This record gives sequence, C-alpha cells and structure tokens, in this order.
Amino acid sequence: MRIISTNIGKPTTFSWNGKNVTTGIFKMPVIEAIHLGKGEVKGDEVSDRKVHGGEFKACYLFSADHYPYWKKLYPELEWTYGMLGENLTVEGLNEKKLIIGDIYNIGNALIQITQPREPCFKFAAKFKSPDVLKQFIEHGYPGTYVRVLEEGTVKNGDQFILHKKAANSISIWDFFQLLFAENKNKDHIKLIENNTALPKRKRDKLKSYLNT
Repeated sequence: MRIISTNIGKPTTFSWNGKNVTTGIFKMPVIEAIHLGKGEVKGDEVSDRKVHGGEFKACYLFSADHYPYWKKLYPELEWTYGMLGENLTVEGLNEKKLIIGDIYNIGNALIQITQPREPCFKFAAKFKSPDVLKQFIEHGYPGTYVRVLEEGTVKNGDQFILHKKAANSISIWDFFQLLFAENKNKDHIKLIENNTALPKRKRDKLKSYLNT
C-alpha cells in the first residue's frame, strides 16, 4: 500500500432541510506532508466531533483502486483525489485484507486499523444524489479509519509497513458487512467483542445480537 495523495478539508457550508450545515468532507489534495495527530489530521476540518475525528477516527483512508467505479457512476462531478472524503488516498488498499487491529508504520507515524466509514447525509449532499448512500453500502469497499498510536508526518509515496498483525480479528470488509446485515454473523461478533481497536459502544451494540 502506498499513499498517492494527501488531502485536507476546509470548512464548507451547505443547506440541508432548511438548515445550514458545515462539513469537512470537501477535501482537496495538498503537495506538502500532513501531520497525523492523535485525534485529527492537523489543519483538517472536523465539524461534527460526535461522528468524526477522535481516537478511533483520527484519519480516514480510501483506496485509489475504487475511483474508477465511482467516476463511472458520477461522470458529471469534478473529480480529484479526496473526493470520497479521505485524508489519504492509498494505492493497493484492500478492505478484504485490512484487519481490524493491524498496526502499520507509515512515514514517521504509527497507526492502527479501526473501523470502516459509514456514509451519512453529508456524503449524499457532496455527490448530489440520495442514491449514493445505498450504492456505497452495496459496493462494500468503504475505506478505513485509523487510530494514531504515534503522531507523525506522512507524504505522497510513503509505503505502509506492517508493524504488528492483529490476532483473532476480522477484516474491514467483514465488519462493514456485519454493520449493515439484517442477520448478523455471530462468529464475527465474537471475534471482535473484546477488540480494543474498536470503540466499546460499537462492540457493546453488536454484542447485544449474541442474545437474539
């Protein structure tokens, strides 16, 4: 896996259901290296800290390999890297091989794979389509958030080097399917119920399905 674009968002306001909403999802590529902090990317807009930023969503990664899929669906949009709201556009990122809890060196930072993106109305507003949320879920390649264990800077061309493999976990792909499945895979829930790379509230919510 290799970074091919570093992207930063500035505050952007749009109207939604009669209210003004400010978001940082409108990200654009930057030439310089960016700093990964423990709770956010330095200089990047995080408007709603209830659902973005923080320990388990400090930085968002999306695969460059899936850009052709989205460009084909929305050819009328003005395409640049960062279009999916990611801080790091990564060549070779495969959600089926990214395991929750895996730890990587990237640049001079140390990061841990945490959880997939769950699309919201801001994503739909950016793509100017209510259909994009369903399409994103059905496509099944959501990118991943990471926790920053050691702060540092990253730049275009930096390679991901596996530092430590997670034991008894599941992939970002499997977890994304788990979140939206009507019938939850209980074996997958058991594998992540004590995985501290995921927020406790999210694990507790999934654990409730073990009693159904």
